[in-house]
Amino acid sequence: MADAFEEDADHTVSIGEYLQDLEEQELEADLVLGGDEGKECTYSKGYMKRQAIFSCLTCTPDGNAGVCTACSLSCHDGHEILELWTKRNFRCDCGNSKFGEFFCKLDASKDVENTKNLYNHNFKGSYCTCGRPYPDPDVEDQLENLQCCICEDWFHEEHLGLESSDMVPRDEKGEPQFEDLICQGCATVCSFLKLYPDSIFAPVQQQTATNSSKDKEVVEDAPLTVGSSEKLNSGSSSIETLVTDNSPKEDCNGKAVLGENAAANTILNPCSQVAGPSTKCALGLNLLEAPVSLEKSKSMFLSKDWREVLCRCPNCTEFYKQKGLTFLLEKEDTIAEYEKMAKQRIAQQAQEQSAELLNKLGHVEKMEVLTGIADLKDEIGTYLASFDPSKPVTSADVHKIFENLAQKRRRMT
Repeated sequence: MADAFEEDADHTVSIGEYLQDLEEQELEADLVLGGDEGKECTYSKGYMKRQAIFSCLTCTPDGNAGVCTACSLSCHDGHEILELWTKRNFRCDCGNSKFGEFFCKLDASKDVENTKNLYNHNFKGSYCTCGRPYPDPDVEDQLENLQCCICEDWFHEEHLGLESSDMVPRDEKGEPQFEDLICQGCATVCSFLKLYPDSIFAPVQQQTATNSSKDKEVVEDAPLTVGSSEKLNSGSSSIETLVTDNSPKEDCNGKAVLGENAAANTILNPCSQVAGPSTKCALGLNLLEAPVSLEKSKSMFLSKDWREVLCRCPNCTEFYKQKGLTFLLEKEDTIAEYEKMAKQRIAQQAQEQSAELLNKLGHVEKMEVLTGIADLKDEIGTYLASFDPSKPVTSADVHKIFENLAQKRRRMT
């Protein structure tokens, strides 16, 4: 008997843990589907800034097409579907020429092909530079893959091209401490970021052997990050070598900065740049005239709100356009904004569903429902106010809440 109670105790959780688990599940759903209920095909919305995309290997085994949430549920139910998380500037392919005689059930009037859509090996179920599937059937412990914010491919941590001393920025709980990753393959075209202050990069931890006699390593925060001003000051990259004039220059705020040390020593003001394009360059040079860097770069980890620091002068804006990086200036492209908009949609949907349900009821039934919800909310609030949040929630606690609520109703009647 005692063993039964011990087994039941192992499955109990505290109120704080329970609420945290609910929030994490809600967040995961928000990130994947963006609050999309999956009722309407998104084709009519054009090339969306960001949306959840799926690949149907049953219909397109070559992995050259993607479908929206609604089509994955309605048109491809029972098919072999790959969840690709989110893709930028993508339009639903379901039912176009890539699907042969298969037509979309939700929107049959579609163009033959979406010429602006971009595809990679993820659509075939392959990821990273190793081309392995995820989950990998040959790996027992599945580790979380990291997505590059430029090419949107997913990478194993050990395949990011980091040196043995470099580690992915994480906190003591193992949670990522960076907003965006730029993989090694995309780091070359983004080498201009080395001209910005180190503050846009997340600190990379380094493993350093400190005591060879004890043969152990310790982890310490590195002052520099991957691809930051260590190379900027040495002038090893072709972009950095362009900044050789030590004569005073002005940043976007009219403050004087010096030549090649301008990016390393100047704290840029993101507010003035976000407000609108400036005719003065925050970097003090013309990226359009910079020679292409042939040097192989390392993966970059960017800190929170790093995009707000990017210069928006005419030359830099044209540079982003030529390199296919204009999305870096769009707030809607970020996962943070995608998540925010998803939560707003979910809240709105919940309100609309509640209103629709109440509108179907008569006045008396409507008042009973609203009163019941209010009573339940008050009873839970009263009970939790006197409850120790560190204590586990048991079935007895739940029964107690509803018992108190039933007694209150009996007194009222």
